Amino acid sequence: MSATGERFERAVSIMARLRGPGGCPWDREQTFDSIKPYTLEETYEVLEAIDNRDWQELTGELGDLLLQVLFYAEMAKEQGSFSIDDVLDRLSTKLVDRHPHVFGDVKAETSSDVLRNWEALKAEEKKKRLEAGGGKAPKLTGSPESILAGVSTAMPALLEAHKLSSRAAHVGFDWPNIEGLFEKLAEETDELRALLQRLPQPGSLRQSSGIAGSGRQAIPVDVHTRLEEELGDLFFVLVNIARYLSLDPESALKKTNRKFKRRFQWMEDQLRARGRTPQQADMEELESQWQQAKQQEPENR
Repeated sequence: MSATGERFERAVSIMARLRGPGGCPWDREQTFDSIKPYTLEETYEVLEAIDNRDWQELTGELGDLLLQVLFYAEMAKEQGSFSIDDVLDRLSTKLVDRHPHVFGDVKAETSSDVLRNWEALKAEEKKKRLEAGGGKAPKLTGSPESILAGVSTAMPALLEAHKLSSRAAHVGFDWPNIEGLFEKLAEETDELRALLQRLPQPGSLRQSSGIAGSGRQAIPVDVHTRLEEELGDLFFVLVNIARYLSLDPESALKKTNRKFKRRFQWMEDQLRARGRTPQQADMEELESQWQQAKQQEPENR
């Protein structure tokens, strides 16, 4: 066995020990459902370490993510469903089967060729699973014949939108150039602004003061539904722009969130040094502080 194999076997055996008799009470109490939130949390921590280019931290975070795989596999083994060996066998088989341009005779000169082949192979795999199941449709999103089948509705909305539009683009349903997307963005923005005109006081929805949500203008139910729909359309176009530029919308928004937090907290610190809080400052002062916060940090942050 290789050194890597030995290390993997050790991790598997440690997980089994933690779940076994005399193991860790917390680990033994966990279920598939109780572990799910940790899986999502560890995934985001991996992404954050990559964004920060913190390779030392990434080492630990990848280990934490691998722990989730070992945890699920150990629980499955205990109930007789499958084992980590089955997981690894299925992964190896999938990698070989879906890369016929590497392990077979199929030609793929570009990454676009690879993606087209990949989607065709996945569709064929789904067809075989359906036939093996005696015609019973698997639990997929959409009909099994659809190119969108299998895109989970449980994933974050930005990622789901990215996957849906990517699948559609693979079969040619896409804008011919990015200018078309910007035109669509302007169209959706205009539709949202037009809908706002139906409100008694257009543009006065901003909360002025008090508890979050208080002081806001009541929106008629039908208008609220339309506003939500139009805003969703706007998000979808933005996700398509990100896809067109080969950017991850989730990662882009995460970085903007961190930038906003960093700048706002700098602004709070400046006000606090003068014995003030954001609540005690008017909008003009806050805007001035915000512009200073933007100027005091490097552009590439």
